[in-house]
Amino acid sequence: MVLTADSTIYDLLQEKPESTAILFKFGMGCVGCSIAKGESIKEAAAAHGIPLDELVSALGIAQ
Repeated sequence: MVLTADSTIYDLLQEKPESTAILFKFGMGCVGCSIAKGESIKEAAAAHGIPLDELVSALGIAQ
C-alpha cells in the first residue's frame, strides 16, 4: 500500500507501526484514538495544528 497524507491514521499504523513514535513526537495521541480509524493523516494534522509538510516528511510518506 502506498501511504499518502490522504491515508488514514489506522492504515499508517498498520503499514508502519514505527510511526507511533513520530506521531507522539508531534503531540498526537492517535494510537488510542477511536477517530484514527477513519481520519486521514491530513485531517489529523489540521486538527492538531501541525504543518502537514513537516509531518509527512517525518513519516516518510507522500503528501
